[in-house]
Amino acid sequence: MTELADATTHATGTAGAATVPLTLRVNGKDHDTTVEPRELLVDVIRERLGLTGTNVGCETTSCGACTVLLDDRSVKSCTMLAVQAQGREITTIEGLADGDTLHPVQEAFRRCHGLQCGFCTPGMVMASVSLIDEGRATDEKTVRAALKGNLCRCTGYHNIVAAVLSAADEMEADK
Repeated sequence: MTELADATTHATGTAGAATVPLTLRVNGKDHDTTVEPRELLVDVIRERLGLTGTNVGCETTSCGACTVLLDDRSVKSCTMLAVQAQGREITTIEGLADGDTLHPVQEAFRRCHGLQCGFCTPGMVMASVSLIDEGRATDEKTVRAALKGNLCRCTGYHNIVAAVLSAADEMEADK
């Protein structure tokens, strides 16, 4: 066996792709795992950590269903390698609520009927949280433009935009 094959067998226990240890900080908690360097963040979040609120849609960053917060900024986890998240803070939809109290954006989506089937909702909420935190949820036109990378096939966006603006107003008033 070659040295490379020996190293791969040692790292994985079988001949095949090498794995590397990885610690991900997700929703305020550290998770130790091993991953292949080519594994996508969305797959590790869903399959290894069991956080299935982050959805896999297009796998090309077109739909936004996989959106999570990475260091408080929205990223599409379907085209980010898990190893790129080492040492960074990841927040998924499961990490927004405080116990039974919904995050203001989640509550606004509920109150304003900004969801229907729910598939896009986690990604849409995460992108909206980032948008509001960055101070860019100022008017309907800006919100629509900012969320154009998150697709919804059910709602027509009217109620989503209303929810984002409502949450932005509420969060600004609470400062």
